[in-house]
Amino acid sequence: MTVTSHTPLMPLADALHNLLTQIEPLDGSESVATFDADGRVLAEDLVSALQVPAFDNSSMDGYAVRCADLCEPGKVLAVTQRIAAGQTGHALQAGQAARIFTGAPVPLGSDAIVMQEQTENLTEVSAFGTGTPDSPVPHVRFLTTPEPGQWIRRSGEDIHRGDIALQRGQKLGPAELGLAASLGLAHVSVMRRPKVALFSTGDELVMPGDVAPQDMSPGAIYNSNRFFLRSLLHRFGCEVSDLGIVPDRREATVADLKTAADHHDLILTSGGVSVGEEDHIKPAVQSLGQLQLWQIAMKPGKPFAYGQVHRQTEAGVTHFIGLPGNPVSSYMTFLLLVRPMLLKLQGVVKSDPPCLRVAAHFDWPQADKRREFLRVKRNERGGLDLFGNQGSGVLTSVVWADGVVDKPAGQTISQGQMVDFWPFSEWLA
Repeated sequence: MTVTSHTPLMPLADALHNLLTQIEPLDGSESVATFDADGRVLAEDLVSALQVPAFDNSSMDGYAVRCADLCEPGKVLAVTQRIAAGQTGHALQAGQAARIFTGAPVPLGSDAIVMQEQTENLTEVSAFGTGTPDSPVPHVRFLTTPEPGQWIRRSGEDIHRGDIALQRGQKLGPAELGLAASLGLAHVSVMRRPKVALFSTGDELVMPGDVAPQDMSPGAIYNSNRFFLRSLLHRFGCEVSDLGIVPDRREATVADLKTAADHHDLILTSGGVSVGEEDHIKPAVQSLGQLQLWQIAMKPGKPFAYGQVHRQTEAGVTHFIGLPGNPVSSYMTFLLLVRPMLLKLQGVVKSDPPCLRVAAHFDWPQADKRREFLRVKRNERGGLDLFGNQGSGVLTSVVWADGVVDKPAGQTISQGQMVDFWPFSEWLA
């Protein structure tokens, strides 16, 4: 596809659909320790082999009782046993109560727990005697009438034996890891990580540390994209091979693409996908496979390339994505297009973050023909403030912002208007 000034712009939704139809989840999985599985994606359903909780237990520090013994407030019962977590009591008889602590098994015969704040000690309950004058049985007055089942966590109320506790394609976070551990799973089966080759193109790029700012040659810039793209790839569970900066020469570009394709699932580049004569990515990819150049109706970001590079040493192809060179454009197209692609490669079932409706505390009178993503920050009044410079090269706008307003093409925004807000925290989770 040749891009010209007359090429129609592709809606972002169409671009995402076209991209994801090219993607299938990766083959292969591995078993990893549950301790080390944060951020990984389950390769199979986790089916519980036990009840959670495994037994009826108390959710409060207090007393296990029989409701029939406490038909009105003020009743006094003998406390005949003490049950801590990890211990097992004996059956409760009529007229008896058991001192019980959070997590301890509820004794047979008990049908409610009364929290200790709703009782009054009549005798010391730290020791339990035989009922002789030298060792009296402690007694407690109950200031409330309990309901059957109160403050009792029933066996299986969280998970029943045979339930699917976590589904294949679910991304594991702290809560999911805790749940897996509660099922007794020391290891879980997860999808393998996507292997991504990352490189930048352009003779103007300089790595921080290689040249001091005062020694930079005219036209040279530090390669910021390489840093945030590498970080984003790691954040989404990828194994990254950083191939550095490829010189603006077709032979060097072809050689690097061949090497990368044989050992990776995706090649990601930044820059070199526009229409300049020094952009060698397009002919290099086309010589090794196929390439589609899209002009996407989004701002920031418009040029985007998707292709496939044939592997030289094995069957199959490696996906190729070329992002725009401007840093904010590159950052936003990654979140909007590359992120869902990486999640699908790992078999993630649900990848759409929630969109919030929030009041705009700014005016935006320009009605652009493209769908715009305006960098904003929530303020103390619960609305959204706008960063002053929305240029595609102003990376400070992303650092300052905590999300973007998704403004449809052809529309304006007025002070107080409710707008669609995408928090960065949801995209990066």
